[in-house]
Amino acid sequence: MKTIRVLYPDYVSGGLETYSFGAHLLAHILPANENQPLVKVEVVQPDGKEREVTDGLYAKDEVIAGIRRAAEVIEAAKPDKIITIGGNCIVSQASFDYLHGKYDNVGIIWIDAHPDVSTARDGYPNAHAMVLGSLLGHGDASLSDLMKHGTFKADEVLYVGLQGLHDYQEKSLQDMGVAYKIQKDDFLSDDEIKAFMRRFDHMLVHLDIDVLDANLFHATYFANKDLVGDGSGSGRMTMQELSHVLQCITGNSDVVGLTIAEYLPFEAHRLHKMFAGLSIFND
Repeated sequence: MKTIRVLYPDYVSGGLETYSFGAHLLAHILPANENQPLVKVEVVQPDGKEREVTDGLYAKDEVIAGIRRAAEVIEAAKPDKIITIGGNCIVSQASFDYLHGKYDNVGIIWIDAHPDVSTARDGYPNAHAMVLGSLLGHGDASLSDLMKHGTFKADEVLYVGLQGLHDYQEKSLQDMGVAYKIQKDDFLSDDEIKAFMRRFDHMLVHLDIDVLDANLFHATYFANKDLVGDGSGSGRMTMQELSHVLQCITGNSDVVGLTIAEYLPFEAHRLHKMFAGLSIFND
């Protein structure tokens, strides 16, 4: 079995340069394994420039180009398993699509405080909030049309850590027939997660770091009080709770795809920028 790590430092889909910095730092944080080669998706580098909104999507051409390049890199490597290192949530599209084509009977566990089923019509232009909708064949055709192996079905998705929804998100989930449970007070039990996994031979796991409580873990979007996003709120999980969920999943299923997205180390990024301004580092 060949497992690759895909470094996909997309930031334009979230409109925040720290996504790129966080992806590169995360690649160093993950446990080393010489048997898992690292392949890189070349995306536009942070340049401080604002992009245009086209057809309701911020930096539409760059977002689409990134997904296409990711698909090319993955197809060339021909892996059996993929660990995708983001970047923001859009990075799951290419890897999950590839694995959907490789395996039959695949389910998705989406560990996230948010549903990621927004569309360009909903008024929030950043594609990272649209990726699961795209995988389900819902929303902007310019994203979902990039899928090469068919869309996932509504009953092939399980949300873990989901928090309150906007009205348009609730409507999208209802229109698609996706079952969900708002987990404000209690997260899904091990039995609920295992019952879902028993229906499938293989699992894809999407982990958005913002499922963690921003009051306890600060390298997440909602720990930065200057950011408002689409008006959603923070996740509520502790690190211990997240660790338990991940152990439950990996210990009771065949995980062939894992995405880790939206790690935002704001303080480390500011430190990097400070040092970058010193001449001794640039001589």
